[in-house]
Amino acid sequence: MTEEKYPLSSDDLAAAATADVKEWEQDELAAFLARQPESREEYRTGSGLAVERVYTPAHVDGDWRDIGLPGRYPFTRGPYPTMYRGRTWTMRQIAGFGQAEETNKRFQYLIAQGQTGLSIDFDMPTLMGLDSDDPMSLGEVGREGVAIDTLPDMEALFDGIDLERISVSMTINPSAWILLAMYVAVAEQRGYDLNKLSGTIQNDILKEYVAQKEWIFPVQPSMRIVRDTVGYCAENMARYNPVNISGYHISEAGANAQQEIAFTMAITKAYVEDVVTAGIDVDAFAPRLSFFFVSQADLFEEVAKFRAVRRFYARMMAETFGAKNPASMRLRFHAQTAAATLTKPQPMNNIIRTALQALSAVLGGAQSLHTNGLDEAYTIPSEQAMKIALRTQQIIADETGVTNVIDPLGGSYYLEDLTDRLEQGIWDYFAEIERLGGVVAAIEQGYFQREISDSAYEYARRKASGDRPVIGVNKHVDAESGERIETHQLDPESEARQIARLQQVRRERDPERAEAAMKNLLAVASDPGANLMPATIDAVKAHLSMGEITGALREVFGTYTETPVF
Repeated sequence: MTEEKYPLSSDDLAAAATADVKEWEQDELAAFLARQPESREEYRTGSGLAVERVYTPAHVDGDWRDIGLPGRYPFTRGPYPTMYRGRTWTMRQIAGFGQAEETNKRFQYLIAQGQTGLSIDFDMPTLMGLDSDDPMSLGEVGREGVAIDTLPDMEALFDGIDLERISVSMTINPSAWILLAMYVAVAEQRGYDLNKLSGTIQNDILKEYVAQKEWIFPVQPSMRIVRDTVGYCAENMARYNPVNISGYHISEAGANAQQEIAFTMAITKAYVEDVVTAGIDVDAFAPRLSFFFVSQADLFEEVAKFRAVRRFYARMMAETFGAKNPASMRLRFHAQTAAATLTKPQPMNNIIRTALQALSAVLGGAQSLHTNGLDEAYTIPSEQAMKIALRTQQIIADETGVTNVIDPLGGSYYLEDLTDRLEQGIWDYFAEIERLGGVVAAIEQGYFQREISDSAYEYARRKASGDRPVIGVNKHVDAESGERIETHQLDPESEARQIARLQQVRRERDPERAEAAMKNLLAVASDPGANLMPATIDAVKAHLSMGEITGALREVFGTYTETPVF
């Protein structure tokens, strides 16, 4: 058989590839399948997209400009021109347990191991805006994150840490604006320039109604709080991200990769519309929006997911909202490996899972990354587990060579086809959400909740049947219990110490100052046109507690009860 060069034009190249595939299927493939059939009738990605046997130029029929170059619209290949050749992603291992002093020690340990950014987990009472001595907090204080009640807790949390030199991410939503107020108060007490502070609060309340189910107030006042934090940071904190729109928790609730990015973009659109409607120019705040995605098990789909959502976001901001500043169209994201994939059986396998998931985040162009500890199917990670997780990132950065080339998988026929299909899937979901009346209406109708529930059920069904292999759980299962690992142990006296400090702060604060700050906060909250942040900063400086602030505001904003979805 004589070899012929493919024609140079893309159309001719695609046609020639299609002809070659047809001939190959009739000859080599048919003969081989007759002797050795494939193991499955159909192959699919983690989110259920059909996967063909082989990909060719016929699958890549888009405009080169859709792929483009890094740092250039539509940012498919990365938000910055040099990516990791100029600066490695921020290695941001999350930590939080017990009292602030205990978490501060973990921070100091991680910084000594080479971590380049802080990420904070808060306990359930803090997440829900409850004080540690609230009856609802019993047994939960400091258990799954650090307990923060008043400003002195925040002072202790950052003791000895230069907030102008290290970025701080706070994973908290319904009470996020109070934590931001405490962070600002600490910075001001130390004489820092607020415009030099970097980091983010998650503050993504719509995601809570969709997936994680942690809220305090109804949807509209909660949206107002997000809008107020965005407005405050746009004026006072030039480098700080006031909202970190999170697909991660949507995924952990059971959504697939397609739903994760589609629902995250729909929520983003709702926030941007709300802030623009309040009279703030899109280019004044959009450059400080940031995102948080999971890095799941299907390596190629995850890389394509990150590229697809980056391109979609750029087009939405330019075409829907008329953004002019390229920074407003540049999606920057933090990634975390998938906690839901970690298993109690054979826990050492979790190191391998995490390494591969971290690799997909890097290949997809993450700006910061958290790698999960091998023991997180049991409890919050031990120091040893956190060190291994951090070393995983450092090995990828320094030993593999994947940082040498920007978007090294770009141009892969398979990857580009997946990227195109995932981007189109976002548009398809948008059409349905708009038909339902928009994001808030869709939440109230239970649309997102049903979609996630159905996806979670389908995954559980496939896992139970073995169609979705999980090593150590439904395949290559050990007869005995397997490895024993070190796990983190919470100090049983931590809760009592935290409650004692909270009560001491209440006793020792200036009662007149606290009363005046509360009165002012309630007046501002009752004025829909006022920004809540300055009054909240004054309130925390007066040593009003988290629970006192949220409890008072419930009288203004009300509460929210979800209609269950089955």
